[in-house]
Amino acid sequence: MTQSPLAANPLPAPGAPLDHYVSDAPFDPYSIEKMTPEQERVFRASQLRLIWWKFRRHRLAVISAIFLLLLYFVILIVEVLAPYNLHTRNVDFIHAPPQQVRLFHEGNFVGPFVYGRDMTLDMNTLKRNYADNPNKVEKLRFFCSGDTYKFWGLFKSSFHVVCPAKGGQFFLMGSDRLGRDVFSRILYGARVSLTIGLFGVAVSFVLGIVIGGLAGYRGGWFDLVVQRIIEVLQSIPSIPLWMALAAIMPVTWSPMLIYLGITAILGLLDWTGLARAVRSKLLSLREEDYVLAAQLMGAKSSRIIGRHLVPGFMSHLIATATLAIPGMILGETALSFLGLGLRAPITSWGILLTEARSVSVIAFYPWLMFPVIPVILVILAFNFLGDGLRDAADPYK
Repeated sequence: MTQSPLAANPLPAPGAPLDHYVSDAPFDPYSIEKMTPEQERVFRASQLRLIWWKFRRHRLAVISAIFLLLLYFVILIVEVLAPYNLHTRNVDFIHAPPQQVRLFHEGNFVGPFVYGRDMTLDMNTLKRNYADNPNKVEKLRFFCSGDTYKFWGLFKSSFHVVCPAKGGQFFLMGSDRLGRDVFSRILYGARVSLTIGLFGVAVSFVLGIVIGGLAGYRGGWFDLVVQRIIEVLQSIPSIPLWMALAAIMPVTWSPMLIYLGITAILGLLDWTGLARAVRSKLLSLREEDYVLAAQLMGAKSSRIIGRHLVPGFMSHLIATATLAIPGMILGETALSFLGLGLRAPITSWGILLTEARSVSVIAFYPWLMFPVIPVILVILAFNFLGDGLRDAADPYK
């Protein structure tokens, strides 16, 4: 006859202490739900790492970021990369067309070189005509000594990555009405046009986030005053306002002061849109429970806005910044093209385009329109970069 389980393990008597068995092994909280190494890598990654993983899948945005990084690296060493000094004039080669870089001469490999040119003057149109002379092989020099310059205004040097042949000329993108190399001037102009966008956006972002954040978080009379100021500024046409503010700057100002003045003008005019966007976002986010918890813990308004509210719409701020920078570049280009912005001897892409104001100049010397190419490429690159960063930083995707 089989013994009952209750008989084999009798129940303890009422009131008797129960036996407890406690394991001495350390408790592993991750033993409850085991994750694969791939899952653990994702779930334990920081927010920046997650943004980077998502951003690098956007091929076009990555290519744009690399292109922009190269451009901003170039502006650091413009003097070395440019074949000529910014103000070097070649009076014998006024309005010379671009020269083609060749490698072979009469079937023999020579290396990078250009043919010398012979100039003739058309007496009917008074136009200079240039023809390549195959008997003049002008081999380019690399890592050479050429025009002297002052690197960042600190010390003199004559080192260049590429130089024309001794006694020869090298105009990769042609020359202008004073015989100055267009390619070298485009490189020098990039330093001003690209940095004016960064400084202008920095000014507009500080004003937009601070003023818009306080208006959206505080509300009340401060919000009413800010909204009325924004409405007044946005009701003024942009072009007349730019003309009035640019005319305020004295002609006796140095080029650096004019540069800073144009940057401040562009920043002061561009903060209104961002301020309204920040205000609308904070009006909805300030009612969240985590904001109330931060207030009960005694957090200041600046900390709540900077640490809890702004990161909630960081993707919108990133998209706005990447769109505002090309807007600043276009604004400076338009002002300089109209003669209201930067003035010589400062060189920017807008100033270079002033050479191509008339239709006759464009018809005879189309290479003077080359400065518009980097403007288009930079604007497209910033837009593609903004799309990638916005998608990567969006917490709802």
